[in-house]
Amino acid sequence: MCGIAGIMTRDGSAPPAEVLDALAGALAHRGPDGHGRHVDGDVGLIQTRLAIIDLETGDQPIAAKGPDGNEAVLVANGEIYNYVEVKLDLGRVPFKTRSDCEVPLQLYLREELAFTDHLRGMYAIAIHDRARDRLILTRDPFGIKPLYFTQSGSAFAFASEPQALIRAGLATARLNENARDEMLQMQFSCGRETPFAGIERVLPGETLIVEKGRVIGRNQMTVLPDGAPKSLTRSDALMRLDDLLDDAVGVHQRSDVPYGMFFSGGIDSTILLAMMSRLNERPVTAFTAGFSGTQVHDERALAREIAAHVGADHHEVEFGAADFWDLLPEIAAAVDDPAADYAVLPSYKLAQTARAAGIKVILSGEGGDEVFAGYGRYRRATRWRLLGGRPMRERGTLEGLGVLREENRTWRNGLAAAEEEAQGNGWTPLQRVQAMDMADWLPNDLLTKLDRCLMAHGVEGRVPFLDPKLAAFGFGLPDALKVRRGRGKWILRKWLEKVVPMSRPFAAKRGFTVPVGEWIAAEGQRLGPLVAAQPGVAEICRPDAVTSLFRNAGKREMQAAWTLLFYAVWHQHHILGGVPKGGVLEVLGEAV
Repeated sequence: MCGIAGIMTRDGSAPPAEVLDALAGALAHRGPDGHGRHVDGDVGLIQTRLAIIDLETGDQPIAAKGPDGNEAVLVANGEIYNYVEVKLDLGRVPFKTRSDCEVPLQLYLREELAFTDHLRGMYAIAIHDRARDRLILTRDPFGIKPLYFTQSGSAFAFASEPQALIRAGLATARLNENARDEMLQMQFSCGRETPFAGIERVLPGETLIVEKGRVIGRNQMTVLPDGAPKSLTRSDALMRLDDLLDDAVGVHQRSDVPYGMFFSGGIDSTILLAMMSRLNERPVTAFTAGFSGTQVHDERALAREIAAHVGADHHEVEFGAADFWDLLPEIAAAVDDPAADYAVLPSYKLAQTARAAGIKVILSGEGGDEVFAGYGRYRRATRWRLLGGRPMRERGTLEGLGVLREENRTWRNGLAAAEEEAQGNGWTPLQRVQAMDMADWLPNDLLTKLDRCLMAHGVEGRVPFLDPKLAAFGFGLPDALKVRRGRGKWILRKWLEKVVPMSRPFAAKRGFTVPVGEWIAAEGQRLGPLVAAQPGVAEICRPDAVTSLFRNAGKREMQAAWTLLFYAVWHQHHILGGVPKGGVLEVLGEAV
């Protein structure tokens, strides 16, 4: 796991050393264990390393020659879980390292752009093909690992995080208003555009070909199977699920450093804990967040009971009001591609705690709801309107509250594009809404949150439910094995009922939430005017309406207040250049 970045100039000149230095400095938190650099002609690559596999010989960049003598150089951020198997398939290839990341380089030298077809893992990869003088950038099909790029009249540049491109002077901290509006209404933005004008995402599963500082080609791959679900019995599905979980969790545990997991006591994380306990001789290290003294459901009691049942080494992490006020500025600074998801709060402190405990790799349950249809919004979206059905994200967070100076529906254009893209594949209506979420919500909210919160502390996050084999199986299941009697993830619940029955997988469970509404309401009188006066908020919102919003204790109003608060703190740092020192009130007060 690492940070990567690079430049290809348009005029053939050498990339400036000071720019490469700035990129490396901006990404140092992603790779505290070392750094490397490759400069050749018009190309410069840098990598900051978090050592996970092959601690001794796995430094990057990695260079190799193919059978025809052509040489290529790679930097990569991620893990290739099937590197052992691919090495065997490649036969007598002269590998220089034991690193999993040398595998995609050797594959490229033999199969060129088809090399990604053989990769099972999470990755953002850059390869300098020296013979053809071109750059190849690619990202895993679910977008687990981030990759961004910018193009100017003088160069093409890329990095693991947008803030690195800005700090290196390769892009400016200027707002993309369309993406900003999407984020404010949905808590994430869609597609290629980011909230920074001129900085774009390499899309999940996309490969870019760059020559002379210009993108000259794009390839796209997907792991979601086309066609309607195939008929499958419950018993066959359960056996197949058990085999795939065993395999996926097993390869996701490949590591030369200590690993653990985030554990909520919910369906997905309990399955991971059960399978990790099966595969490990030692107790699994599990971390659970909780919120004492609030009205929201605290997950720790059930998590504690399940962890004791399977013999886990269980750590409980308290996240309180003081954490909220103290940590939000540095969390917003870490989440440069903004996701206004309140789950960033406990995720950040969980990662901090895990790192302090000596853990460098965390397994987490992201992707389970998308792959196995766990969200209630999927069931609502596939019902007839007369029976209460409605499209996903039909109403924006700020829509209709009288807060915005101008209201329109353009914020939903990205969703509409994803909805159109999900048509014509032979999928059921349920599969189509799953695919929509996998296109944008999953990579641009959940996985961005996980990546930034963990990498801020030098911890790698792994998501076994997004293993290509397991995900293709889950997505391709008949609808009745995913949703039954008003419950999603039905097949996962049946598996858990057999393996860990005391976890009560079919009992009614409350969704995960964070008591941000309570914390904001307690300071609403002071906070409202401060947020309303922030330049980023004032230019799009009516100050009096914002102030009133923070004094209203309604659930919808508090969600809107949280979104504006997060955006105000994010904007103060990433657009205005403020330093995230002090708590929320101090940071916002300094900007007025």
